[in-house]
Amino acid sequence: MSRLCEGRVAIVTGAGRGVGREHALMLAAHGAKVVVNDLGAKVDGSGADAGPANEVVELIKKNGGEAIANGDDVSSWDGAKNMIDQAVKTFGKLDVLVNNAGILRDRMLANMTEQEWDDVIKVHLKGTFCPTRHAVDYWRAKNKETGKPVNGRVINTSSTSGLFGNMGQTNYGAAKAGIAAFSIIAARELRRIGVTVNAISPSAVTRMTEGLRERTEEQKAAGDPKWIAPVITYLASEESEDITARVFYIGNGVFSVMEGWHRGPQCDPIADPVKLGPVLRKMANEARRNGGMDSKDLD
Repeated sequence: MSRLCEGRVAIVTGAGRGVGREHALMLAAHGAKVVVNDLGAKVDGSGADAGPANEVVELIKKNGGEAIANGDDVSSWDGAKNMIDQAVKTFGKLDVLVNNAGILRDRMLANMTEQEWDDVIKVHLKGTFCPTRHAVDYWRAKNKETGKPVNGRVINTSSTSGLFGNMGQTNYGAAKAGIAAFSIIAARELRRIGVTVNAISPSAVTRMTEGLRERTEEQKAAGDPKWIAPVITYLASEESEDITARVFYIGNGVFSVMEGWHRGPQCDPIADPVKLGPVLRKMANEARRNGGMDSKDLD
């Protein structure tokens, strides 16, 4: 088997279970040395257990790979820095950062608490920013030292909830939409030092999603996390150096690239709101509908 990530060093956050676990295992199978980060928390973010991360590390080692466990909180500035430093100290460098850690605190907006909002935004958005920010410090210093592109990779995790919207997930959707925008902007900023930034929008059956709706066996098979990991592995490789600022959807038997926001119907600005009203209404009615969770026109 051709090994795409031979000798590369990768961090995968939230890698103890679900899609993160599959990312770590496939990266290792393709020759990467992996830092398996996981707090071992419950779906809502409570509690901690080092067991899941350690189990993934042991499985990687059993299969002949190299890995270490990390239990830092990625939404903590100091915790994220320690994780980056541990990767460099242990393996001598850092090539790939996969920001995958996340929690759910689903509730309809009218019933959502401030804490439920803050917790989800912190883990997803700040938990993407902090590790990326510290990784960029490392890559900028390396670029300055060598004068060469660093061939770094950041792969973030968005969601269909953030791209299309899912009722009961205003907190989660807002965070995931933010991650998609973060990825595109960061890609433009970091291109000059040889770092690509992409995001995935995975749809998989994991402990975070299994209770959201009923699924047939066929749907469960199509939603197996194993379908997500190949995309991560290729994007982590040196071969993907020309692919950046993209959001990829994977799941439910579909693999596609999102095409982002584009202006629809337009006109010259109108100062009078009375005259503006009919024009606004006409444009709104002519515009393509928002996509639903299946990306088909919804509302």
